[in-house]
Amino acid sequence: MGQVIAVSSGKGGTGKTTLCAAVGVCLAAEGRQVLCIDVDLGLRNLDISLGMAEMAPISFADVLAGRYELQDATPHPEIPGLFLLTSPVLEQDDSIDFAGFGRLLQSVRERFDYCLIDSPAGIGTGFRLATRYADKVILVATPDPASLRDAARTADELLDMGADPVKLVVNRVTPSLFRRLRWTVDDIMDEVGLPLLGIVPSDENVVLAAAANQPLIRRTERGAALAFLHIARRLQGQKVPLLKL
Repeated sequence: MGQVIAVSSGKGGTGKTTLCAAVGVCLAAEGRQVLCIDVDLGLRNLDISLGMAEMAPISFADVLAGRYELQDATPHPEIPGLFLLTSPVLEQDDSIDFAGFGRLLQSVRERFDYCLIDSPAGIGTGFRLATRYADKVILVATPDPASLRDAARTADELLDMGADPVKLVVNRVTPSLFRRLRWTVDDIMDEVGLPLLGIVPSDENVVLAAAANQPLIRRTERGAALAFLHIARRLQGQKVPLLKL
């Protein structure tokens, strides 16, 4: 039985879509069957991070409506085992069938090893859709006070909803800034109140890869790409050391 993992954040701009795509690519590259689902209604961009921007993937709403089957999920053109269901462009939040989405995810568990759901930022309808039926939640934050405050509030909301386990990824870390602020990883975990899944360094290759319409690990195997690979391996139960600041 596969795992459904929601990737969420308290505020926009933390890089959760990049993480969702990069970890999905890494899992598929290691031989797993992976489905990525974008549930950011009207603001989808997971296809860009996956290097599928020039394709026309079907949406999860099309599957819920019976216009397509789960097996019709759009395959990645270069990475075997990686598939995408995108977000509908014109769908309204209140038109989504939550129960139907839950049933869809049960079918996903039977077909795929991993399903990564890219949740919209905040704690609105899309957030609840992404996290309600997930087996795990990854909360992505950046090391700045506003992001950490929003992450802490989102973590409280998730725990109140009964989401467990919830783990934290700190993205776009600049070691020199950490030193100047005299912060440690333990400080970040204490601020948000969650155990740490990974630390991802700030890396210009994330933007360059998206601009070139290619997955990050197809551009480089260092920096953020290596950090995402380590996160993917931790999700598979492997013991991989955290990035040293």
